[in-house]
Amino acid sequence: MSIFKHIRQVYFLGIGGIGMSALARWFRHAGYDVLGYDRTETGLTKELVSEGMTVHYRDLDAGIASLLRKDETLVVYTPAVPADMGERRYFEQEGFVMKKRSEVLGMICSQFSTCAIAGTHGKTTVSTMLAHIFKTSALDCTAFLGGISKNYNSNLLLSSSGKWVVAEADEFDRSFLRLFPDLAVITAMDADHLDIYGDHQSVVEAFNAFASQVKPGGKVVVKKGLPVNRSENQAVDYYSYSLDEKADFYAAGISLADEGYQFNLVHPWGEINDIRLNYPGLLNVENAVAASSLAVLAGVEPVAIRGALSTYQGVKRRFDVRYRSKNYLLIDDYAHHPEELRATIGSVRSMYAGKWITGIFQPHLYSRTKDFAAEFAAQLSCLDEVILLDIYPAREKPLPGVTSSLIFDQLKVEKKRLITKSDLPDVAKNLKPGVILMMGAGDIENLVEPVAGILKEMDKI
Repeated sequence: MSIFKHIRQVYFLGIGGIGMSALARWFRHAGYDVLGYDRTETGLTKELVSEGMTVHYRDLDAGIASLLRKDETLVVYTPAVPADMGERRYFEQEGFVMKKRSEVLGMICSQFSTCAIAGTHGKTTVSTMLAHIFKTSALDCTAFLGGISKNYNSNLLLSSSGKWVVAEADEFDRSFLRLFPDLAVITAMDADHLDIYGDHQSVVEAFNAFASQVKPGGKVVVKKGLPVNRSENQAVDYYSYSLDEKADFYAAGISLADEGYQFNLVHPWGEINDIRLNYPGLLNVENAVAASSLAVLAGVEPVAIRGALSTYQGVKRRFDVRYRSKNYLLIDDYAHHPEELRATIGSVRSMYAGKWITGIFQPHLYSRTKDFAAEFAAQLSCLDEVILLDIYPAREKPLPGVTSSLIFDQLKVEKKRLITKSDLPDVAKNLKPGVILMMGAGDIENLVEPVAGILKEMDKI
């Protein structure tokens, strides 16, 4: 591609990240030699290796420098890579061309008509739904997703001829300000990443800056009630969406259909009737409205929207049913912010009324735990039983006095336990029949399959 002329190799610092791996796959498909580092081997990094990429797990691996040609190599990194990491320092000192992940994504998207999905929660599901709508329509698309689509078993969808790209617009480190989309949706503007933004108002200002970057003649769809200042970009058209409140786009006549929903999509030019979403959770009906709104604005035919939503299979770790029996239902979910917990727990309550609901939650980041301990406790207290794990640090170093106890001590639920990951297998052997909801953005995903295995064995007793 001309925007990466002279580049023959692309090296990723943190290649196993969900956003980085999608870019790595795109470059590999485009014919580049792709290499990278990550801290630990995962199922995803194994897939990248099987696809022809070189991945290593030791900082400053002695052999890596011999594989790279400085004048032909682009190094891609994320803000999550510490400034004092050995390889990052090496590439900086040697004068390699280095770009942030968000900048590279922006460069790729600039070659397409772009649909960008922003929001402090919901953006992965909306992006994946929209990409599936495009892929099953006459328009087609390339898509960079923040999760693994279960329809395609990938976080990268490719198009040989489509002019559209679907991309998640990540607010972390203000990454989404590298995008200048044609169509955009904003799903939520909650306080989050306060280690970056400082306060909620700065988060709101960043989302408004993102909306102001939509190209003239473009369109912005905003969840009803969000404080987007339309005067900042008067060259675009603004629309609102909601679950079932009157807005430019909303769902009417919602009814349960097995574990999914049936509804009509009301939009400014009419109505798409008899949409069937065969996927659980009212929050996903709202996500479907958001995705469908951009599809309508892009010119996708109603029959394609209806057909795509009926065959949508979801995203791994988003309301992901991992085990089902007469006694147990195990759901894995990426929820890691109080608002996401509220939506997920609320959906489970409405769908499985009367069942005992046990939540297993792993807090993500010391800073987020410190900022929202009371809010986490309030949402978790809506469960019948809470099993709380230690904080997953991700990119952060410990903060004095910040542990999972900050949440645990404020829980109002009677049945609660604070445990380590190593304790969970024994605890799982005594789980009460009902719904088990495993939530978090850390490595709790590695515990889901073992818990499912334990539940399966208990069902044999």
